[in-house]
Amino acid sequence: MATYHIETYGCTSNRGESREIERRLRDGGHRPVDGPAEADVAILNTCTVVEKTERNMLRRAEELSEETADLIVTGCMALAQGEQFAEADVDAQVLHWEDVPTAVMNGECPTPTEGTAPVLDGEVGILPIARGCMSNCSYCITKFATGRIDSPPVAENVEKARALVHAGASEIRVTGQDTGVYGWDEGERKLPELLDRVCDIDGEFRVRVGMANPGGIHGIREELADVFAEHEKLYDFIHLPVQSGSDDVLEDMRRQHRVDEFLEIVETFDERLDEWTLSTDFIVGFPTETDHDHEQSMALLREVRPEKVNVTRFSKRPGTEAADMKGLGGQTKKDRSKEMSAAKREIVGEAYESMVGTERRVLVVEEGTGDSVKCRDGAYRQVIVQEADARGVEPGDFLDVEITGQNTMYAFGDPV
Repeated sequence: MATYHIETYGCTSNRGESREIERRLRDGGHRPVDGPAEADVAILNTCTVVEKTERNMLRRAEELSEETADLIVTGCMALAQGEQFAEADVDAQVLHWEDVPTAVMNGECPTPTEGTAPVLDGEVGILPIARGCMSNCSYCITKFATGRIDSPPVAENVEKARALVHAGASEIRVTGQDTGVYGWDEGERKLPELLDRVCDIDGEFRVRVGMANPGGIHGIREELADVFAEHEKLYDFIHLPVQSGSDDVLEDMRRQHRVDEFLEIVETFDERLDEWTLSTDFIVGFPTETDHDHEQSMALLREVRPEKVNVTRFSKRPGTEAADMKGLGGQTKKDRSKEMSAAKREIVGEAYESMVGTERRVLVVEEGTGDSVKCRDGAYRQVIVQEADARGVEPGDFLDVEITGQNTMYAFGDPV
């Protein structure tokens, strides 16, 4: 029986894979310990989204290799750039996440222990519905790690969701590199069916859909929006990374959508839902982005007014097509990022200000700082309830709150 320590960086998909690693290790009779020094093996699940992240991953791997007897590195950076760990003289095995439990168990047959607890992240059950994507973006290195979409059957994912609900999950996060193309490897578009069936599971819980590229969602936008409109269990929230407001830049990025298709998705959800949250991403300073292209991105941001915006400065990823393009100056990228981030704060602040004075039904998802809890309303907007202990409020509760204020990125609520 081995003891293990696991650290996870990056997206919810990575966290879901770490939870599955832990489940299989626990089912095999292995147990977690408080830190790497006490562990027989340390597992580092890596991210490789930007260059700074890579440096952090290498530094953390070097630290862990000194602190533990055995180190396994997995995740996106391990699969896309595994050679960097050897070049940095990090003493570690570099493995696909599915091979990690076997490596830890040295090939022995699992011996489940009685009373093995279901793997949850607090009140949140993470449900990775597929791995990989159907895109070939010119700037993306993650595709080298994840490959093409591989979709388990709908029934299999529904049973995983059911198990999470029965284990006590009050929020299920449907995750993947691109949830919108779930089922494409089987020639079908299965996301609406999956969400419909998950929402039919008995129990009081909420479902959040993870990132879905516009290219995959556009063809199912009406069917998908109808599913959102039908089910109260679905947060009225969708993450559609547009990346640029310029069709020329989108073509150079090799994105599989145009701006008008992104807008058609937004319009469809506007028609079906009274209130919903649009989350999107922009990359500023792509090598071919002109001043006019940037202005188009700013215009799109102000037109659709998404309530959650991720602004990323372009950084070259080794082995990608965009890495060979002549880049823009660092000051240009900094200035464009600063302008877009300022507009973002204004838009998001207006959205939360509009909530003040209204009453909302919220789910308490996790503990906050001090004596507070973080909640989500039906549109997945964040609401902070303070003095939680005195009010008898804890994660997993559903309650009605009055919105009393806001702080740009979240609102404050009092139970009513």
